[in-house]
Amino acid sequence: MGFKCGIVGLPNVGKSTLFNALTQTSAAQAANYPFCTIEPNVGDVAVPDERLDTLARIAGSAQIIPTRLTFVDIAGLVKGASKGEGLGNQFLANIRETDAIAHVVRCFIDDDITHVANKIDPLADIETIETELMLADLDSLEKRIVNTEKKAKQGDKESKELFALMDRSLKLLRDGKPARLVERSAEEEKMFQGLGLLSSKPVLYVCNVEEASADKGNALSDKVKAFAKSEGNLAVVVSAKIESEIAVMAAGDQKDFLDAVGLTEPGLNRVIRAGYELLGLNTYFTVGPKEARAWTITRGTKAPGAAGVIHTDFEKGFIRAETIAFDDYVSGNGEAGAKVAGKFRLEGKDYVVADGDVMHFRFNT
Repeated sequence: MGFKCGIVGLPNVGKSTLFNALTQTSAAQAANYPFCTIEPNVGDVAVPDERLDTLARIAGSAQIIPTRLTFVDIAGLVKGASKGEGLGNQFLANIRETDAIAHVVRCFIDDDITHVANKIDPLADIETIETELMLADLDSLEKRIVNTEKKAKQGDKESKELFALMDRSLKLLRDGKPARLVERSAEEEKMFQGLGLLSSKPVLYVCNVEEASADKGNALSDKVKAFAKSEGNLAVVVSAKIESEIAVMAAGDQKDFLDAVGLTEPGLNRVIRAGYELLGLNTYFTVGPKEARAWTITRGTKAPGAAGVIHTDFEKGFIRAETIAFDDYVSGNGEAGAKVAGKFRLEGKDYVVADGDVMHFRFNT
């Protein structure tokens, strides 16, 4: 399943440095001037999950295959991007293709790295980006709503529903609030997503701090965390400089380096996990002697849909799912022990897959 998280932010906040560290490549050019990233760079990253290693060890799996997220490095936005400033229209189109936004915010002071506004104010930076996304949404909706209203007045039922949703969205945007705050029913969600509004996407704020604050953050990142909490989004702290150093180290050297700087894990692990949480994703596992593998599903997915992530034939011919909860698999030291303990379950088409389930699907070909 292709879940994409777009990395956005003002120029010179550390986006490309963060992306390079995420993907452990130098695919995105990191430089101290605006718009060094003109085409969006795309990188797949493994979602860190200790449970997968545990399952592989118990089952003696020859191979471990983690689930993955895609990060897209999108060039720096500036004030006026919604009107085409700084190649803005192209970049906004790239954001539209992502499922969520990782907004990198500068929370460090360094006179050697210029800031486009010549001041360090992360909340003002957030407002600049959010405003441009909302202005782009306003422009998009205002162009489309006239035609939708005409069809609605002619009695088209779908157009009536769409017009009501667009009208609600426009009122909120004109009030300076992002589209993700639009009140909508579960039945309207698919139609709402079809509007493709940039400010409707969930946001993860990535606070890029100086090396000394990589563990707990600083006063600037604390402001961002409080703001994120107030609007129901997430925020994590990283030092892009530290992460870029870790990315090029041999695996054996990383732990010593992390210990030396007072970290228990790379900050990027937090970014990846938070992105996974932000998108409302769960993980289930398939385990055997050949491989232990993690699979990504959206929360609330039923067993046939989860089977379809592996192969569409699994979903079409679904019969049942042999299921063991992760904790039960571990406490039973594998499938056999879980069966003896009565923790082996046969689940049908209506079963909602839980995070951490170990599953084997039965299906007709």
